Amino acid sequence: MKDKLTLQPASSFPPIVGHEPRILILGSMPGIESLKQQRYYAHPRNAFWPIITSFFGQSVKLDYPQRCDLLIQKRIAVWDVLKSCRRPGSLDQHIETESMVANDFVELLQRHPSIRQIFFNGGKAEQVFKRYVIKQLEAADILLNYQRLPSTSPAHAAMKFETKQQLWHQALSAPPIG
Repeated sequence: MKDKLTLQPASSFPPIVGHEPRILILGSMPGIESLKQQRYYAHPRNAFWPIITSFFGQSVKLDYPQRCDLLIQKRIAVWDVLKSCRRPGSLDQHIETESMVANDFVELLQRHPSIRQIFFNGGKAEQVFKRYVIKQLEAADILLNYQRLPSTSPAHAAMKFETKQQLWHQALSAPPIG
């Protein structure tokens, strides 16, 4: 059946990154709605922006540029592990493994050495990062702390929003490392 599916090429967009970020939040690849809008976490049921804005006591009704500015002010960068891939739809489980191309993390992290902590937005981001990126970082002597957090995707409905929010808030509240 997979042969009959048309695998759509997908390309991520540039990171949200400001001056001296300390945290980098990584997704796997933007979903269809995010790609259409060219905005991170654009699906209306994705919990990312409600979790982030609530943590910083801001309204979820901030427009996208204000949300990005909030992240930059709070020294948080956002990007995706994959630069490009093919998949039908938005689900990570449908990404064609042979099509995965990772973003250049050595370059990003050398430009932003203040990043000491990476939070993975879900298991797929962590899995792909460990498979395609970690050895390059070790070879470049870039050592970071990593933590997987529950996916904010609406596809990860097994966990209630309040539980996701609590786990994300705990991670964001932790003292900076390094």
